[in-house]
Amino acid sequence: MKRYFARTFYSLDSRQYRVLFTGTVFSFLGMQMQVIARGFLAYDLTGKNSALGGVMLAFGLPQLILGLWGGVLADRLQKRRLLVVTHALVAVNSLWLAVMIELGMVEYWMLLAAGVVQGAGFAFIGPARQAFISDLVGKEAIGNAVVLQQLSMNSTRVIGPSLAGAFIAISFIGVGGVYMVTTLGFIIAAVTMLRLPPGMPRANAADRSPLADMRDGLSYVRHRPGIALLISISFAVVMIGFPYQSFLPSIAKSQFQVASSGLGLLSSVGAVGAVGATIVVATYASHPRAFFYQPFLGIGFGVAVVGLGLAPNFPAGLLMMVLVGGLASAFQSLNNALTMSLCDSEYTGRVQSISMLSWSLFGLVALPLGMLADAIGLRETLVIMGAGCVLSVAVLELVGRALGASEDRRPRIAGVDLDPVEAGGGGS
Repeated sequence: MKRYFARTFYSLDSRQYRVLFTGTVFSFLGMQMQVIARGFLAYDLTGKNSALGGVMLAFGLPQLILGLWGGVLADRLQKRRLLVVTHALVAVNSLWLAVMIELGMVEYWMLLAAGVVQGAGFAFIGPARQAFISDLVGKEAIGNAVVLQQLSMNSTRVIGPSLAGAFIAISFIGVGGVYMVTTLGFIIAAVTMLRLPPGMPRANAADRSPLADMRDGLSYVRHRPGIALLISISFAVVMIGFPYQSFLPSIAKSQFQVASSGLGLLSSVGAVGAVGATIVVATYASHPRAFFYQPFLGIGFGVAVVGLGLAPNFPAGLLMMVLVGGLASAFQSLNNALTMSLCDSEYTGRVQSISMLSWSLFGLVALPLGMLADAIGLRETLVIMGAGCVLSVAVLELVGRALGASEDRRPRIAGVDLDPVEAGGGGS
């Protein structure tokens, strides 16, 4: 058992990585609680699935516009300063909305405005955080460290939605109180990250313009078929399947007729599955055959989303949410780890920003999917989403192999030791 624990969590041997991990936990906790509160409030104010898609659109659009620039800045600026400033911005944005809710002045357009600001902040937070990992751990530990970051997010998904659902149900706390708590989480994250090293940019960062850096990053991905395939499959699965998260308030209310506590339970059981799956991925992310298992996780996730749409009652829905959450997390965390393992360190910020564009597109697609759900039904829409994931992954994997993606990724992975602890991958 001790040996298994060491294999799974060896990146945490690095003190500096533990600091980043701790700050990320508070940031994710605030975000996960706010997702539930924002969705609950949007549906409560409007009663429409399209409103849930609208708040995701507001979050995703600035990420689409600014995401690539977030990667450029992560490779050009001090990462610590970038993380602290952006977390402070997100905290102020959360506080403003909390005050509006407590004063009884909140309107739907305010949720959209706050979503735009938060989306802009996370367009810079995500690439900077991921690029920081390669500064804090050795190359052999990057895959494990990336997956453990995903584990921190999934762990907060166990606690955050339950807390948010419980707080919303308590009259003297409510949605406004949830936003106050999320504000505190973002502030703690900013303060924690002040303890990180500066995270200096690469030595020649000032030799080229930011626009030239962006073009260079896009060219780098285009000429690496293995990285391009991983990013393409992530785009398809996240855009088509992951909007199920936006519809959880509607799934709870209209599909299963449960209250806000039931909404928190749906999210939490999905997170339990995600935590278990991520621990397994953390242990085996450096396995030589990880690339060949990864597409099957995307296909399995699509099948699970279909099952969620077909679930006849709330207990069956909870069971399907364990599978949906577990397979979604396993797919995304392994995809991120494999992308980072193939990427040269000077390109990590830009490559991660390209990969994270899928999350902004997820926000854009959530709106038309919400309109589709209003038109034909939520169950039918979930079935279409899951089937779309299965088909997309299968087609992209076949196309990628025909273009030589398998050969591009095989040599780099083949040299990774199966037991990073014995190989000295414990970090500094």
